Order: sequence, then C-alpha cells, then structure tokens
Amino acid sequence: MRPLVLVHGFMGGSAQWDLQRETLGKGRELIAVDHPGFGTNNHQQAPDTIGGYARSVLDHVTSLGVDQFDLLGHSMGGMIVQEMTALAPERVSRLVLYGTACTGNLPGRFETFEQSRQRVKADGVSPTARRISATWFADYERAEQFENCAAIAEQSTLQAMLAALDAMESWSRADNLADIDCPTLVVWGELDRTYRWPQVDMLWREISDCSLAVLPGCAHAAHLEKPGLFNSIVDDYLN
Repeated sequence: MRPLVLVHGFMGGSAQWDLQRETLGKGRELIAVDHPGFGTNNHQQAPDTIGGYARSVLDHVTSLGVDQFDLLGHSMGGMIVQEMTALAPERVSRLVLYGTACTGNLPGRFETFEQSRQRVKADGVSPTARRISATWFADYERAEQFENCAAIAEQSTLQAMLAALDAMESWSRADNLADIDCPTLVVWGELDRTYRWPQVDMLWREISDCSLAVLPGCAHAAHLEKPGLFNSIVDDYLN
C-alpha cells in the first residue's frame, strides 16, 4: 500500500492521530507531521501562508524518500493538502479532505478569526487552546478525548497561532477545485461548529471525482469522537 500522510490542523499535532494508527497503519506506512510552531516542532517559526505549510510538508515527505502517497488533511490541514495537491499533483494518489473548506472565508464559524486573534492576545495560549479545542467536540469539555486534544493544542506557540489564523483567513482555492483530478473523499461531522455544510457541499460538488461521508453525532474532531467509524470509512476508501 502507498504511504498515508496525515496533516493536522490549527493547534494540532502528530499525536492527534494516535487513535488512527492501529487501523490506518495496518499494511501501510503512516507519516504524521508536526507543523512548525505546533506539537513537537513548536520550537520552529511558523509560516504565515498556507503555501508555506504545504511546502514544509512536501519537503519533509521528500526527505523521507517518499515519492507517491495518499494524503489526509484535517481543518487547516485540509487547506494545506489542497495546496500540496496543486504544487505536486503527480505525487498524490488519493486525497481525503476532512472537516475543511476551499477558502478561509468561514461564515458561521464559532467566532471570527479576528475574535480568535484578540482573545489569544488577551487570554494567552493555554486558555485559548482549551477554549477553542472544546468547540471541536459535540460534548465540549465533557468529551472523552477533550483533555488529550487540549494538551496537544496547548503546545502551540503564540506566534504560530497568530500566523496560522492569518494564513487561513487570507487563503482560497475556491476557483481551482476543478483542478483536483485525483480521487477525493470529503469527511465531515454533522455538528461541526467551524466548517458549516455549505463549505463542505462546495467541495463535494466542485471536485470531479469526489465521494462524501457525513458522520452523525460528531463535531469537528470526528476522528477522536468516533474513531472506529472514522477509521473504517477512511481505510475502506483508501483500499
């Protein structure tokens, strides 16, 4: 099987995929990255463009000697993998766009990007990381995986959080979805408070070879809320 590259989103990290490793890693190599400024790479300066993150991931995969791969991106990571597919279309075999959109214009987001910027400056990284990551779960802080997810989010630096917010807000590939010609799966939790249905629907309708999976009872962190269901859908698609 081809390697699968896992690309986390805003305030994420490679450890966020721990519940996927057994199923999705069976018979294939998993390459889970940490973006500069996040997770285990929080000592690095974060880019302030989606293209900068995309080139960083491509450089890392290339350094491992991997040419062709399947690609899964969550949230901001879904933006990053769309950019990777544009930069190196010949290297991406199958694409999974999970809880994401084709533009940083996100009407209906639980708060605006500017509110997120102002609150992290006023409240600090740790309180903001916990507050925002709670919105990713249908049951907020009561969710079983909330504390693990929040601990990863708290590893983010202030510079990385502000840079990522700028990167997302200024990015769009809304006019280029037809350029994605590899088989694509869109995965979305029906209770997602960050990416609303119209943005997901646009991906599904505009990408030519695209399938859709809507996970009931899940919010933005469906891979942590219902890992068995998420893993089986993604594994079946990639196989």
